[in-house]
Amino acid sequence: MLTNGRTGWKKALPFLLPSLIGLFLFSFLPILISLLISLTSWTGMSRVSLTSGFFTFIKDNFIGLENFKNILSDKEVYKVISHNFYFIILYLPLMIILSLSEALIINSSYKGSNTYRIIFYIPVLTSWVAGALIWKWLFSPTYGPINNLLLSFGIEGSLWLQSETMAMPSIAIASIWKDLGFYAMIFLGGLRSINPSYYEAANIDGATTWQRFRKITLPMLSPITFYIVMLSLINAFQLFPQVMVMTKNGDAGPNGATMVMVERIYKYAFRYGKMGYAAAFSWVLFTIIFFFTYLQRKIEKKWVNYDV
Repeated sequence: MLTNGRTGWKKALPFLLPSLIGLFLFSFLPILISLLISLTSWTGMSRVSLTSGFFTFIKDNFIGLENFKNILSDKEVYKVISHNFYFIILYLPLMIILSLSEALIINSSYKGSNTYRIIFYIPVLTSWVAGALIWKWLFSPTYGPINNLLLSFGIEGSLWLQSETMAMPSIAIASIWKDLGFYAMIFLGGLRSINPSYYEAANIDGATTWQRFRKITLPMLSPITFYIVMLSLINAFQLFPQVMVMTKNGDAGPNGATMVMVERIYKYAFRYGKMGYAAAFSWVLFTIIFFFTYLQRKIEKKWVNYDV
């Protein structure tokens, strides 16, 4: 029996209320507080009470948009942002190509494909701290297995994380290793949702393997690809744990070569005691992510195929 909208909401509200309260307390309220803190000179040392005196505290420490002005006028900020974009250039294309390739291999249903799928998904289940420590050891210029392997072939090893030019590519390699299995499983789900009759019809028409891939697989996977690009782009802008663990004492590599936005937020908040500045920078990061997400949504209709 159907009920009207108002009655339906009354019945649903008690079930939705716990989730709505949690969403407000742990998402919307912290967002609002961070926005207010971004307008202050708070150092993080003085005690702040949410129940009494919070707005008095904001008023006493209020400096308006000064933090945002300092961020936008600091040349070092643009260098940090460029590091995130450099990471995206290294990470995103390779991630898409390798994860799709892995999904195609698993989808071929050869003997042992299930074992192969489990092996490649293990890094996803590994914590970033553990994974980053492993890669820090692998990239060690003195006792790391990668340099030892290169030397066995007569190739001179690299300084990797201690090199200004190789530090960010090393971070990108570790990040691809960690995320590859996750995105491959998403691609695999998309591949297995494609109707086999499309391939059967293409075979009858004499289409080659490449033609089937280009004309059927890629268009049918375009919604999945769009989702993966958007998700991995957001994650790339939030790059932090691997940089923090893999670089020496979390100091962003040689000459700050791996200093990224989230690490700068962390340092200003917890090392330099500039909570207001850090909160303002987090809003700059949010604005950048929001802009690129909006841009992707605008161009979505031009290359994403939802018709089949």
